[in-house]
Amino acid sequence: MADEDVTREIELELGESAGRVGEDSPDFDSLRELQNDLEMAQQRAQEAQDQLLRARAEVENIRRRGERDLQNAHKFALEKFAAALLPVADSLELGLSAARDENANLEKIQEGMELTLKIFQDAITKFGILQVQAEGERFNPEFHEAMTMVPTDDLAPNSVMNVVQKGYMLNDRLIRPAKVIVSKAATVA
Repeated sequence: MADEDVTREIELELGESAGRVGEDSPDFDSLRELQNDLEMAQQRAQEAQDQLLRARAEVENIRRRGERDLQNAHKFALEKFAAALLPVADSLELGLSAARDENANLEKIQEGMELTLKIFQDAITKFGILQVQAEGERFNPEFHEAMTMVPTDDLAPNSVMNVVQKGYMLNDRLIRPAKVIVSKAATVA
C-alpha cells in the first residue's frame, strides 16, 4: 500500500473513532501518536529517497567522469612522447636543408646527424625504451633473431657476431628483437 493510502485509512479511522470516542479517550491519543509517527516515517522515507537519488546521480557523474578521463588517456597517452620527438624532427629538417645547400660541409652534416641521434636516443630512453644489448653476447632467442650463422674461431659458438638491426624493449618488454648474425664452430677440413 502506498503511504498516501495508509494516511487516508488512518484519517478515516480517526474520524470514525472521534465520533465514537471522546477526545480525552486513550484510544484517540494513541491514534494521534500513530499518525504523528507515520508522518515522521514518511518524512524520513522522503529524505532517504532524496539521498538515494543524489547518491545515484553522484555515482553516474563519477562513471561519466571516469569514462571521459579514460578516453582522454587513450587519446593523449602519447602526447608527452610526441612532444619529446618533435626536436628530432626539427633537427632532421635542418640537417636535410644543410645537406641540400651547395656549400654543404660533410663534417658538419655528420656532426648534426650525430646530435640528432643523441636527441632521439635521449627522448626514447626518457620514456623507458632501451636498446637490447646483443653484440658479443650469447645468443638469446628471447631477445635476438638469428639472420644467419657464420663459422668462426674468433668467438665461442652461439655468440652474436654482428647486429644487423638493433632490438628495443619498452619497460622490460621486448618490442623488437635484435636481428643478429650468430657464430658457429668452424668446420675442420
